[in-house]
Amino acid sequence: MPTRADEANGVGTTVREAAAHASALARLEVELATLELKRKAAALGLGAGAVLATVVLGLFALAFLLGALAAALSLVLPVWAALLVAAAACLVLAAPAALIALRALRRGAPPVPEQAVQEARVTAEALRDDAGR
Repeated sequence: MPTRADEANGVGTTVREAAAHASALARLEVELATLELKRKAAALGLGAGAVLATVVLGLFALAFLLGALAAALSLVLPVWAALLVAAAACLVLAAPAALIALRALRRGAPPVPEQAVQEARVTAEALRDDAGR
């Protein structure tokens, strides 16, 4: 027949095991959050790099295109009108690059570990349900 000491040791062991499992679960959730944040940061970095490349290359290309366009148009239009047409063409060409950059930045934002937060909620609900039984 089990004694009070045996029952206390059994309960103590169970409590220690539950604490160890909870600790391991918390560590895994932190690891999941870290991995998710790294993935989102990489996506944001890629988007920022795309924006920078778009801006630099776009500026150089537009400068040359605008110069060539303005030079060609100045043969048939006043110089101011030729420059205005060239600037409008520049804006039309920049729009798709800006849309691509915005899409890449939105993919990584907000930098919140959504999967880890959801997993923590599910785990907390499961623990509450088990404790209530």
